[in-house]
Amino acid sequence: MTDVLGYEVADNVATVTMHRPEAMNALDLELKVALRDTLRQAADDPRVRAVVLTGAGRAFCVGQDLRQHAEKLVEDPKSCWTTVREHYNPIVLALATMPKPVIAAVNGIAAGAGAAFAFACDFRVVADTAGFNLAFSAVGLSADSGASWTLPRLVGHAKATELLMLPHTVPAAQAAELGLVTKLVPADQVLPEAQALARSLAAGPTVAYAAIKQSLVYSTAHDLEESLAFEDEMQTRAGLTEDHRGAVDAFLRKEKPSFQGR
Repeated sequence: MTDVLGYEVADNVATVTMHRPEAMNALDLELKVALRDTLRQAADDPRVRAVVLTGAGRAFCVGQDLRQHAEKLVEDPKSCWTTVREHYNPIVLALATMPKPVIAAVNGIAAGAGAAFAFACDFRVVADTAGFNLAFSAVGLSADSGASWTLPRLVGHAKATELLMLPHTVPAAQAAELGLVTKLVPADQVLPEAQALARSLAAGPTVAYAAIKQSLVYSTAHDLEESLAFEDEMQTRAGLTEDHRGAVDAFLRKEKPSFQGR
């Protein structure tokens, strides 16, 4: 727990809360560093079998703190762009490759890198009052934080081009129609619904979930034969777990399996 980021673990679920509500959780240097390091901590935390990422106040995250960015543009323009490599890329990789399910609890507007963070999660529980805005080109920038990779896979190439080159706020209901939303809920139910989903996933076969995530990513850049070989590798890994053996035994006993995440 820091002043700008909360980290709480309960029922094998880590809730990570961006906490700059007065700035709509804009990403200043302190928050970026804390988020990067805390997500890595969650990946290694043996208590954690699912993660919820959310924001405090009325926004999920509006992306880069442009006030701090403007100061850097004056002081040392070249240093502005190391943040993509040092902060945004590691944050997105931590979300996308987390060996545990990750749920974005999108409680309000998600813009720029904030939207991209949500897209890098496995699931998105979204407030019916929220919205997404791929605002990069509105300030003369290209996409970052994985938006060029995640967005086309969620909505298709043509719609991703539109959202990135003609940035505007996509209301939650429309975002759901586009495939950006796992579950649309009233604003006051976002975090409880996300945590309920996380608890359900935390009670599941964690190793199998990690293998599924890896297989989906692998298949996007490999042909069928290579993907089949990778599935074989992942299936062997999952098949050697206590969870698989216990689930088969439970099936034979006509009982519900109990997964331990190993």
